[in-house]
Amino acid sequence: MGRVTVRRPVLHIKAGEPRRRPDTLAAEEPLEIRVASRPLSVTMRTPGSDVELAHGFLLTEGVITGRDEVAAARFCDSPGPDGRNTYNVLDVALAPGVEPPDPSIERNFYTTSSCGVCGKAALDSVRLRTRHSPAEDPLRLRADVLAELPGKLRAAQRVFDSTGGLHAAGLFDADGSLLAVREDVGRHNAVDKVLGWALMEGRTPLTGGVLMVSGRASFELVQKAAMAGVPMLAAVSAPSSLAVDLAEEQGMTLVGFLRGQSMNVYTGTQRVVTEIS
Repeated sequence: MGRVTVRRPVLHIKAGEPRRRPDTLAAEEPLEIRVASRPLSVTMRTPGSDVELAHGFLLTEGVITGRDEVAAARFCDSPGPDGRNTYNVLDVALAPGVEPPDPSIERNFYTTSSCGVCGKAALDSVRLRTRHSPAEDPLRLRADVLAELPGKLRAAQRVFDSTGGLHAAGLFDADGSLLAVREDVGRHNAVDKVLGWALMEGRTPLTGGVLMVSGRASFELVQKAAMAGVPMLAAVSAPSSLAVDLAEEQGMTLVGFLRGQSMNVYTGTQRVVTEIS
C-alpha cells in the first residue's frame, strides 16, 4: 500500500499483560495544491488518489466545472530529508480560457484532516453556488436499498481494515450499486477524491447519484455534494444544523443516522420511497 499506511512499534496491553508489537497506522502527510505554479491550498491527507483529490477540490471550490477545464496535473519536485521526492506538491494547469482562482478573494485554504472548512474567512465564502443544482433531480431510492449502502461502503474500505483510522466516501447509483469508493484521514478529502474520480470519468454532474460517507454530515460535505450535482447525501452519523439548512436550500436529500434499517431523512423526503410513500 506504499505510503498509505505506516508501521510503528507499540506497547499493547490486554488483560493487564503488556506485549510489544508492530501496529499499522493510516499515513497523514501534507499536500500542497498549486494552480499555474501558484500555491492555492494545503491539506493534510492520506497519500494516494492525489490527482483525483485536486480535481475534486477544484470542482467543489467552484474553480472548475468539468474535466476539460484541466489541461494537466503533475507532481513538483519536493524532496524530503532523505533527498527523495515526497510527491506532496501537485501543480494543476488549467485549460486555455479557464479563469484561475481570484487571488483577491480573502479565503484561507489551509485545511486539516478534522475540518476542511476551518480558516475560511467568512461563512459567505463557503456558501458557494453550484452550477449543477440537484433540486430538480428525479432520483427516487427505496429505503431498503438505502439501508444496504453503509454495509457496502464498509466492505469496500480496504485500508480501514488494517488501520481502523480512515474515513470513506462512496458513490452509488439508484440501484444501490457501488461506483467508486475512496478513503482518507480527512472526511472532506475522501469526498474530494471520489468526486474528483467522477469528474475525471466524465460523470459530473452526478445526476441520479448517492454520496455515502462513513462519518457525520457537515456543512462542507453538503456544499461539496451540491457543487457536483449530487441529489442525495447519506451519512452513518449526525448532520449539523447548518448542513440541513444548506441541503434544504439546494434541494438535496440529506439522510443521517443510516444504521441498519433505521435512518433519519432530514430534507428531500420525496426521494426516499417507503411502503407508505
